Amino acid sequence: MRVPAIVSRFTLASALLATMAIPARATTLMREGLDQLTAENELVVQGRVLDTNSHWNDGHTLIFTDVKVRPSQVLKGRQEGDVTFTVLGGTVGDVTTLIIGGAELLPGSDYVLFLSHADLPGAANRLTVRDHAQGAFNVDKGRAFSEAFGDPLLPDGEGRIDVPGGEDGLPIEELTRQVRAHQNR
Repeated sequence: MRVPAIVSRFTLASALLATMAIPARATTLMREGLDQLTAENELVVQGRVLDTNSHWNDGHTLIFTDVKVRPSQVLKGRQEGDVTFTVLGGTVGDVTTLIIGGAELLPGSDYVLFLSHADLPGAANRLTVRDHAQGAFNVDKGRAFSEAFGDPLLPDGEGRIDVPGGEDGLPIEELTRQVRAHQNR
């Protein structure tokens, strides 16, 4: 028995509407200041994203994106030449994995990135933005803006939930000064 196309479309539309009623869940992270971000990450760079390449993890269960950045300055750690690291999420073909609260990095854009090695699902010991949106600052007109601005953050030990720089961001010189001061403690 053949199902008419109109019934198939109606069933698909009903299924899509039903899934819209399911509440979306966001990633909730504990607030981290520049002191914690600096202390807990091995490499901090300011640079421009040159390229991104999304691919499946080894188990074909999650999409990763490899990000290649050309540093304009290294604020913490040692790095010669371009740096490539992996973040969760991305698009392969017609499949997209979206990480709510994750860093969003676009080719041609400038960032300050807090990077560290971590085990990702199906990929051990990868250099990554371990702190998701908190570990990525967009750089625009000499100011650095936390990508976590507007995301719900749990209070830190001092009860703070604001991101470094707030909605106005920080002058890049001030962010650089603070990162270098925190790494020397």
